[in-house]
Amino acid sequence: MFDLQMSWPSRNALGESSMRSLVAKIRAADGEPLLLRGTSEAFCAGLNLREVAALDDHSVEPFLRLLEALMTALYLYPGPTVACIEGPAIAGGCALALCCDARIATTRSEVRIGLNEVSLGLRFPPKLFRIARRRVPVTSHEEVLLGAELFDPTGALGVGLVDRIESSPLEAAKQRLAQLAALPQEAYAATKLALREPDLEVHAEEDGHFYRDAISTWTSPALRARIAQLLGKAKP
Repeated sequence: MFDLQMSWPSRNALGESSMRSLVAKIRAADGEPLLLRGTSEAFCAGLNLREVAALDDHSVEPFLRLLEALMTALYLYPGPTVACIEGPAIAGGCALALCCDARIATTRSEVRIGLNEVSLGLRFPPKLFRIARRRVPVTSHEEVLLGAELFDPTGALGVGLVDRIESSPLEAAKQRLAQLAALPQEAYAATKLALREPDLEVHAEEDGHFYRDAISTWTSPALRARIAQLLGKAKP
């Protein structure tokens, strides 16, 4: 088992450095059964908002291409993957969990899980949107993707963002990973690729539209104002 534990400042928020580190570690796992986890403080609080607020017309596309590369590496990882969610998994953090084959969360009612990009006025990058659309049950699309709500673990289970909630999520996640690892791995990897690779076939027109037009939502003054407000609320 490859135990990939996220542990860095800002509640494991995803910035350029942490995303590159995760991509490298996922590749280093080399198909071994992979456990992705954070801490009880946070699984992953999403993107590093200070870095997002600093993005400009030159840096925004490389940043989002890196985000898509990270999600792709995890989504298409050939071995079994299980996310152990012991703390909040928000926006990009929730997307990371959705890329895993199974998601097991804590029962702690104060933990929040969800995709709240729309509440920030953001458009999903194409591959990230395709993963979310594929992994979130169709019956929950409007509530999860349009409603941009953050759910407690019971609510997250109800809309399909997690598969199980457990009082001892780490133990349960390791057990589930062992179950998946016991399957014939060549067949597992081939079937997983056949299932998921078509999800990421983004047409050039769709990709071009986002990175030419819709990407402006990521550098807008309105977004910077929302981030400033959020960061202000987060201060002690």
